[in-house]
Amino acid sequence: MERYPLISEHGLIGDLQTSALVSTDGTIDWFCVPRFDSPSVFASLLDADRGGRFRIAPDHVDYVTKQLYFPDTAILITRFMTPDGVGEVVDFMPVDDPELATDNHVVIRLVRVVRGQMAFVADCEPRFDYGRASHDVTTMDNGVLFRSSVLDLALGSTVPLEVDGSDVRARWSLNAGQIGGFVVESSPKQVGYPSITGERVLAAFNQTVRFWRDWLARSTYAGRWRESINRSAITLKLMTYAPTGALVAAPTTSLPEQIGGERNWDYRFTWVRDASFSVYALLGLGYTEEAMAFLRWLRDRASERAGTDSGPLKIMYRIDGSPDLQEEILDHLSGYRDSAPVHIGNGATDQLQLDIYGEAVDSLYLGMRRGLTMGHDGWNDLCVILDWLSDNWDQPEEGIWETRGGRKHFTYGRLMSWVAFDRAIRIAGELGRPADVPRWTAERDRIYQQIMERGWSKERAAFVQHYDANVLDASNLLMPLVAFVSPTDPRWLSTLEAMDGELVSDSLVYRYDPAASPDGLRGSEGTFSICTFWYVDALARSGRLEDARLTFEKMLTYSNHLGLFAEEIGPTGEQLGNFPQAFTHLSMINAAINLDAQLDKSPRWVDLPRRPGLGMPRPES
Repeated sequence: MERYPLISEHGLIGDLQTSALVSTDGTIDWFCVPRFDSPSVFASLLDADRGGRFRIAPDHVDYVTKQLYFPDTAILITRFMTPDGVGEVVDFMPVDDPELATDNHVVIRLVRVVRGQMAFVADCEPRFDYGRASHDVTTMDNGVLFRSSVLDLALGSTVPLEVDGSDVRARWSLNAGQIGGFVVESSPKQVGYPSITGERVLAAFNQTVRFWRDWLARSTYAGRWRESINRSAITLKLMTYAPTGALVAAPTTSLPEQIGGERNWDYRFTWVRDASFSVYALLGLGYTEEAMAFLRWLRDRASERAGTDSGPLKIMYRIDGSPDLQEEILDHLSGYRDSAPVHIGNGATDQLQLDIYGEAVDSLYLGMRRGLTMGHDGWNDLCVILDWLSDNWDQPEEGIWETRGGRKHFTYGRLMSWVAFDRAIRIAGELGRPADVPRWTAERDRIYQQIMERGWSKERAAFVQHYDANVLDASNLLMPLVAFVSPTDPRWLSTLEAMDGELVSDSLVYRYDPAASPDGLRGSEGTFSICTFWYVDALARSGRLEDARLTFEKMLTYSNHLGLFAEEIGPTGEQLGNFPQAFTHLSMINAAINLDAQLDKSPRWVDLPRRPGLGMPRPES
């Protein structure tokens, strides 16, 4: 644990083109530059010996550490408390013209003492290209320059730096009121650093505060969970690549779904599914510009027409729209707490996942209703997608969870194909565009009948994962959310009750049971956080409002100390998987907005929940 802090013991900083993780012990242990999907410079999170890091901490054996965000910003404060004093490391990345792609990025690490005095130690140990590229160190004015074959990295400092091989170290002391710090700059604009003064660092700090507070002020959310929703909104913004509007699934790779297991993937790319879901969250918070930026990115991908077995859309792309995601294993890295392999790239990119078409068309429909214009070429591209789907929806696929155990007739893939046809028909009608509406309507209705006949199990009294088994799947929680079934339909209510008994564990939701439905991978996993928030929404819509609110409140307790979530939650409440996870945060936003709406129109008390043990007794009137 000393070598690998918990996944949850991190905060995220960024400048809307890349980001860094900072642990509660003051270490930047993950930083890729110049983009989210670039090779790492600091990656001790994946290998404490070979990954590289930049640590600032008290030069003291015993201290207590706390971490918080400067209110309403993405500026992270790590506090150190000793008997002699209290010190702080304030980490942030200035946001300067974020829509202009650049190799030049800056991390500022402001160090100060707020009580007493404190001695600090700093160790900067970059390891370029995931630790594969060597480098040398050159002393320059007010700092050093790390040179490698792939990248130059400058380190400016207010204190003297001692070169130790290919690394640098510093030791110094500050008294209360004194400020120092470091500036890390990739592809520096000048060879020598000008003097780094407290005034210059504070000016950058104030500019960064203004940026984030001005951005957050645009939010229209005024519900019950404002602090949590604001933090999730900032986190989603931090994971957005501003030059294109694309959202990464997470800024990390290969953080495990099971410690010591092989379920480790690279999430630093844009999934059509995840980003499409983000449109709901962004528009729900009033961030129309961000939603429209992604929809324009999606429209460009539709016009490219991938032309592979996976259909006219890939399931994921690089943040610049490139489909080149060749998967590679980095054997020289041991992985987080020996959870190998470490992956870069993602081999699932060529999978057939039919659900992405429903999610994409649904987000386009929502964007259209919020003012997104769709020109002639864009409409033609959409028609090509629907024509392809008309010919291909009724075939086995890999499904939403990217299983590697072979293609199946997944119910969720059929469900979202139904959504694609339904929303396209609506767009054609509302815009008056030419389309083969009779065929689309026929295919939509065929899917509906097929799901009701083959996706429904009389034995389980529930909708199942795929047509060839009676396994449940949490993705079907979206059925009432996309208006495929009424939330009070008896078939749906019995499905929900079946999930209560098989997939729900003290309000947390598993996506499926790998033992009952082998997915081609060894090991198990934790509960899937997005599924829990889908469950909240399904409960609220189905009349179990008290259950929904308690489940939501319980889920908030599983966030880390900063309000951040990974992909999954383990048996003892630990965060698992890549961190932070966009899927989790956007689903939390959507669940909160929908739950607020349901609570606002409900009586103060509702009927006691159906499932014993989840709800609490009703108070006396």
